[in-house]
Amino acid sequence: MADLIRVLRPREFGAPQPDPNMMEEWLVTNGLGGYASGTVTGAITRRYHGLLIAALPNPLGRMMMLNGLSERLRLPDHQVVYTGAEELAGITPEATLALSEFRLEAGLPVWRYELNGFVLEKRLILPYRQNTVHVTYLLLSGKGKLRLGLRPAMHFRSHDAPVSQTRSAYYRLAVYEDQFEITGAADLPALRLIVHGPSTAFTFDRKETSLIPYRTERDRGYEWQGSLWSPGYFRSDMGEGDRTTLVASTEEWTTIRALSPEGVFRAELDRRKLLLEAAPPQAKTGPAAELVLAADQFLITPVGRHEDALERGSGDEIRTVIAGYPWFTDWGRDTMISLEGLTLMTGRRNEAGRILRTFAHYVRDGLIPNMFPEGERDGLYHTADATLWFFHAIHRYVRITNDRATLNLILPKLVEIIEHHRNGTRFGIGMDPEDALLRQGRQGFQLTWMDAKVGDWVVTPRRGKAVEINALWYNALRLMEGWLKEDNQEAAVVMSEMADRVRESFNRRFWYEQGSCLYDVVDAESGGNDDACRPNQIFAISLDHPVLDEVRWKPLMDVVTDRLLTPVGLRSLAPGHPDYKTRYYGDLRSRDAAYHQGTVWAWLIGPYVEAWLKLNPGKAAEARRFLAGLVAHLDDACIGSVSEVFDAEPPYTPRGCVAQAWSVAEVLRCWVITA
Repeated sequence: MADLIRVLRPREFGAPQPDPNMMEEWLVTNGLGGYASGTVTGAITRRYHGLLIAALPNPLGRMMMLNGLSERLRLPDHQVVYTGAEELAGITPEATLALSEFRLEAGLPVWRYELNGFVLEKRLILPYRQNTVHVTYLLLSGKGKLRLGLRPAMHFRSHDAPVSQTRSAYYRLAVYEDQFEITGAADLPALRLIVHGPSTAFTFDRKETSLIPYRTERDRGYEWQGSLWSPGYFRSDMGEGDRTTLVASTEEWTTIRALSPEGVFRAELDRRKLLLEAAPPQAKTGPAAELVLAADQFLITPVGRHEDALERGSGDEIRTVIAGYPWFTDWGRDTMISLEGLTLMTGRRNEAGRILRTFAHYVRDGLIPNMFPEGERDGLYHTADATLWFFHAIHRYVRITNDRATLNLILPKLVEIIEHHRNGTRFGIGMDPEDALLRQGRQGFQLTWMDAKVGDWVVTPRRGKAVEINALWYNALRLMEGWLKEDNQEAAVVMSEMADRVRESFNRRFWYEQGSCLYDVVDAESGGNDDACRPNQIFAISLDHPVLDEVRWKPLMDVVTDRLLTPVGLRSLAPGHPDYKTRYYGDLRSRDAAYHQGTVWAWLIGPYVEAWLKLNPGKAAEARRFLAGLVAHLDDACIGSVSEVFDAEPPYTPRGCVAQAWSVAEVLRCWVITA
């Protein structure tokens, strides 16, 4: 753990404006879906930047409870400086202290400030499965006393709410000896504050800031100005070696005070050490070890569904996957694609089983949920592929764990799923009896992973028989054939016969001879076949039961490599197509128009590497080169994690969610299998 340190590269400091650090962010999570995030410099640029975004039971969901701290330092000569979040104090300071270093230690952020012989470090952690944040300041060196002033600033709201949202109630401050409680609307818990440190005091000095500009929100076309409220400020007089910790929480005081700040820090470091000890040998050191800790951020116990029948009835703990921070919740498709990398490549087999059993509980009409909306108990089911990825995830889980008990528990659900797909289910999803291929599509719905939608505009509807849907369908039928052989030979034969028909139809109908690749959709809604060159065709090779005839693997891979491969993943559409977009940027409509029209997706490097290895067996070490750009990316955007998407052309600027589950999962999985 001691050597698991990532230091932000020196080039970021002292750069001309606009400061590149504004693009560098950090993320800490709490295992419940709550998190803290911000820019390295402390400037607030997103509505999601805050020190405590608490995961609260539905219908509240994730709530912004503490936006930030203004940090004021008074030196012995009475010089006053701020550390970069001075806008939270509602002032324009005479001097700002430059950040000399930012690093991650065991995945946790550390800031270092140096001035006139004083060296101050700041650390931030969220205790596991608590809606609590600890911000600790350690004075490493300096002669005399340094007075640290901390002004908390807040705007209680949903983390998705516009920053301009007006408060629904006045804030109230209550003080009980060293305990401070701030309350807002009646349905929200209190924000509880306490400061541990030498010579601490609090000054009541209520303020509301002027309008703070949220630059990233402005660039994304959202409300971008909002004010924050502060009750006053804490201070602590620190000498060399002293620590001061501000604790903010929505938990009860007994929980908050159960451990000292030092005890909380040691407990979290011990937890992270155990995560690395549980990981396979290939993932215990270097970039893979960092990705093991990054993977931990996405595995959560969803507090919003405490009363779920699964938890009450079976005693099994509900586990799920946050698809991406800061704005995604748990998505079925993302969960199944990322399950292997997040859990099986990190030694967290028990959690993998819990996730699979959780989603099996939610099967309705042969579908698993596409997503669970923020603040809601019920899932939405508009997806044609998430359920088919469920089969893939189960297979990878059973292959590694040999947990036949979980397979046998879920198997009746899988039989039911196949029957629903064979006979037809929601959203036009069903098997065409003429060729045994799966078709899908309903007006107004986006059912594949290429799911951008703006108002009534479905950008890439792909209604018809989509290539990856049918690759997944074939894979699922072959897996069912194998699982049913032992106990139900007759049913296994039915699965085999269906799979044979799918394979014959797929190779006859999807091969696009002129392009030496596969059609993206056949029997498209608009008529005919869609010959757009997209990465979806890669799954016809990469899945455990590839549906494409082997003789066609190399020409397809040549096309994908030449037209779609980049250093950070695969483009979602090849250059030259009329709809190709080079940048994912601008307001929501502009971004969604580019989301799957060229934009690079990091997670697609996983199936690409898997397909490449099938064509190049025994050359795993050579395949590691495809990960180089994504490993270098650990220094960019959200430090130590992998972004959702990138622009389609150099310099491949990272975009979208700053930390994405399937991006992290697939890079980690590929690192392990190419070791």
